[in-house]
Amino acid sequence: MFNLRKTVAAMAVLGGMAAAMPACADDGIVRHVEGKFPISTAIEVPAGASTVYLSGMGAPVQDKKADPRSLAAYGDTQTQTYAALQRIQDELKKLGLGMGDVVQMHVYMVEDPKLGKLDFDGMMKAYTQFYGPAAKQPNLPVRSAFGVAHLANPGWLIEIETTAVRAPGK
Repeated sequence: MFNLRKTVAAMAVLGGMAAAMPACADDGIVRHVEGKFPISTAIEVPAGASTVYLSGMGAPVQDKKADPRSLAAYGDTQTQTYAALQRIQDELKKLGLGMGDVVQMHVYMVEDPKLGKLDFDGMMKAYTQFYGPAAKQPNLPVRSAFGVAHLANPGWLIEIETTAVRAPGK
C-alpha cells in the first residue's frame, strides 16, 4: 500500500544525499565541496589527466612611481591578491586552461604592517571575485593559506602557488 509519509521521507533523504554527493564535471574531475566556504575539501583527478604546476606569483607593480621593492608599489593585500590571481589567470590562458582548471592553491601571506596582522579578509575579498557564488565559478580548488615571516619580494604581502589539471582530451 502506498504511504505518502514514507515516500516523502524517502525523497527527502535521497535529496539530501544528492546534495552531499560530489560534483563530477564533464572532464571527469570530482570536486567534494561541503558548506558555503568557496573551496573544495577534496578533489579527485582522473587517470590520463596532466598536471600543470605554476610557480608562485605575486602581484605585478601597481604604482610604477614607487620603489619596486616597497609595499607602496603593490598595494594592500586585497589589491595584491586580485592582481596575482589575474596573473595566474593570464598564465593559464597561455596554456589553454582557465581558473576552473585549478585544483590546488597555496596562498602565502605576510603581515600587513599597516594592520599589524595578516589580512585574511582582504585576501578573501579578492579570491571570491574568482571563486565562489559571486564569481559564478563552480570549479573550486582545494586551498591552504599560510602566514609566513617573509616573501622574496619585500613589497609583496601575498604569493600564490597554483596547480591545475588538463583533463584528458583538452
